Amino acid sequence: MKKVLCLLGLFVVSFVHAQDYTQVIQNYLENNKAPLGLTAQDIQQVDISSQSFSKSMQVENVYFTQKHQGIEIFNSVSAAAIKNNAVAYLKMGFTSNLNQKVNTTSPGITAMNAINKAANALGIDTPTNIELLEREGNAYVFSNGGISLENIPVKLVYQSIEETNTLRLAWDLSIYYLDASHYYNVRIDAVTGELLETMDWVASCNFAERDHAHANTASQQSILFKDAMPTPSLVSAGGAQYRVFPIPTESPSHGPDELLNSPENLTASPFGWHDTDGVPGAESTETVGNNVLVQEDRNGNNGTGNRADGGPGLFFDFPYDFNAPPAATEDAAMTNLFYMNNIMHDVYYQYGFDEESGNFQENNYGNGGSQGDFVNADAQDGSGQNNANFGTPPDGQNPRMQMFLWDPSDQADLLTINNGPLTGPINAVAATFGGAIPAMPLTQDMVVVEDNDAGASTDPNDACDPIQNAGDLSGKIAVIRRGECEFGFKGLAAQNAGAVAVVVVNNIALDPIAMGPGAQGAMVTIPMIMISSADGEALITEIASGTVNGTIQSQPVGQEIDGDYDNVVIAHEYGHGISNRLTGGRFNVGCLQNADQMGEGWSDYFGLMITILPSDDGTEIRGIGTYDNGQTPNGPGFREAPYSTDFAINDFTYGDSNTMVSQPHGIGFVWTTMLWDMTWDLIDQYGFDPDVYNGTGGNNIAMQLVMDGLKLQGCNPGSVDGRDAILEADELTNGGANFCLIWEAFAARGLGLSASQGSVNNRSDQVEAFNLPAECSLGVNDNNFNNNFIIYPNPSEGNINIKSVLNVGNVTIQITDMNGRVVFNENRLLEDTVNIDAQNLSAGIYVINIDGGNYVHTAKVIIR
Repeated sequence: MKKVLCLLGLFVVSFVHAQDYTQVIQNYLENNKAPLGLTAQDIQQVDISSQSFSKSMQVENVYFTQKHQGIEIFNSVSAAAIKNNAVAYLKMGFTSNLNQKVNTTSPGITAMNAINKAANALGIDTPTNIELLEREGNAYVFSNGGISLENIPVKLVYQSIEETNTLRLAWDLSIYYLDASHYYNVRIDAVTGELLETMDWVASCNFAERDHAHANTASQQSILFKDAMPTPSLVSAGGAQYRVFPIPTESPSHGPDELLNSPENLTASPFGWHDTDGVPGAESTETVGNNVLVQEDRNGNNGTGNRADGGPGLFFDFPYDFNAPPAATEDAAMTNLFYMNNIMHDVYYQYGFDEESGNFQENNYGNGGSQGDFVNADAQDGSGQNNANFGTPPDGQNPRMQMFLWDPSDQADLLTINNGPLTGPINAVAATFGGAIPAMPLTQDMVVVEDNDAGASTDPNDACDPIQNAGDLSGKIAVIRRGECEFGFKGLAAQNAGAVAVVVVNNIALDPIAMGPGAQGAMVTIPMIMISSADGEALITEIASGTVNGTIQSQPVGQEIDGDYDNVVIAHEYGHGISNRLTGGRFNVGCLQNADQMGEGWSDYFGLMITILPSDDGTEIRGIGTYDNGQTPNGPGFREAPYSTDFAINDFTYGDSNTMVSQPHGIGFVWTTMLWDMTWDLIDQYGFDPDVYNGTGGNNIAMQLVMDGLKLQGCNPGSVDGRDAILEADELTNGGANFCLIWEAFAARGLGLSASQGSVNNRSDQVEAFNLPAECSLGVNDNNFNNNFIIYPNPSEGNINIKSVLNVGNVTIQITDMNGRVVFNENRLLEDTVNIDAQNLSAGIYVINIDGGNYVHTAKVIIR
């Protein structure tokens, strides 16, 4: 019966010591209906769905929906920030001219019939033995019918049809697939039975959708660990101990495991991590508690699996063995997964993801919100591979995290140098095309390709132009630099010259990648591998001084990689729960289903933020999921580029989101890139604080602004909405102290003042702009002078301005391309601002050097 009542929480709201702001909102709408484009009929029925108090902004976040004849307009959620009984900020989601758009108020099919229609449309089994469990008005709860992990809630709504600008009466219902792969929330036309819209509450992250590097973590003895900091927390009397990879350690590749004593935060988890009744003392000795239940699910049936048991002393100290099959160390994996879920709960509780805001707890300890919704976290889940997911239903229903196993790394010592100072094995990644890596040794001398560098590329060793030393390549292993042409083109050119194999040298300081075929790869029959820039450049140098003999041979693969140890990916998944519950309020978890939504971006950001080290720098490479993908700690991860404030590493801007193949991850990636830049600007301004719970550094300020922005931005946001919500959060929390800093971070990546997000339901109509508000014109308001110089705009169309806050006098301004060639060199008088005409430069990344004798400044600039 408890679960039935929780499901009805979808349709009813209970507030704890909360003021009813209905009249405040009604008065505001009445006084502003004309500028909002609404009629009196449009605002006649307003229903508050949830509200929560924001300590940081000192406002009540109120979420309300629009109704017609008592029937809700689906996803009409509006978000208001109310301060001193007045609306301080409002993001409207109402539809105008309701009376002209609705088709009917009377359904033609029943709620139960709608379930059958939905099952048929989704291609699943017909439900059986459906029973009506509860009804309240036009809202029902039915039994699961043998097709859903949860009971099936159904209610009448109006569905907006954008193409016809109409509202159609529909049944809104949710079916949770038995394997937990999808939690479909659908609208069935209440007259015709047609499927109108499908949303999936399960965020399946498809981390492997992009062709990325697959470097090898090798053995644990070979890893150089970064300087991880201990987890700050309040000490509890519970005495539970956990052997884990503690934040900010990202994974076993990034640092050693530690045995932690009572790492819970008592503000967020006042009775420890194993309590569920609010009385001192653990209710379970297993990986079960108020915030999460962790068990293995290798058979993928979402049933009851093994759980790690710490015994009466709650001593979860289990050994790690990465050379053994994952099942052999399931207790260690579950302990780390239990730890990370609790850490995410406790940390983000401090930033506003609390009970009233819809967090995940079995017992809310009288703090409002709907309880009974701890996270079900499945370790070593057998229903998938090379991925992870998180399903977020409305507040009061349990979310589910599924962590999968990953294929072993495809990087191994595929290349061995047989003579000279480089003698020994070299890590490499096989291409996704061409001949198989031979099981028997393929041994030959190695020859660097030489081309005429007069056509497609200026690099004479990248095989992008006609090969000049074809005679030397016959029967040899060709060595080629990665360059400006496709890998298939390089491989075919070497093959046609008689080479028996190809070694491609990465031309950037990242791990090697699994090369894709391009247009001509299907014709390549010889094996191709890639090695790192460091290994490759050393090899090219050695070949220049004498004969180098090499062997290419396949190597046995290792054990599967267990995703339960990649803390960034765990945080990413949990992050979906945060963004879905905060955007539009705790009951409206369908507010991040539009084409422009940035859900994947917030999840990446949460993972990055919880693993920043005190020694980190924004320009460094941060890849997402490097451990799961078998990469070294400085690997590129799964995204289009690693996260970095350095445009030479990550030069993506807002306009790029129009054309990215990976969606919604592409838009999310660009969004995180902007947030990451903003975060490091704030760290530069306010410093870094390793106390992730109560710190006051720029990192803490950034996390608070992002969390508050989620609460303010409204339903179905685009990037402009997200940017504006963060700016408003800074206004409410900090009096706008970081107004220009935030604008500059977004504008540098193309989300400037004139940028347009277009339709939030169209993912290819974004327009980027790099301009700033007038009050942020460069000068006294700028807080980010680097060595007293500013170079703008960056990226540039070719006109580059250089501004200095000091009268440095005569300077030499030199621009070089990334190959070190000087493309601009002039002496200028720099007293305030000078303009450089670089419109003759090709698109790309360049380095500007300003030498004023006593003042030297070097920066990268992008020409677009």
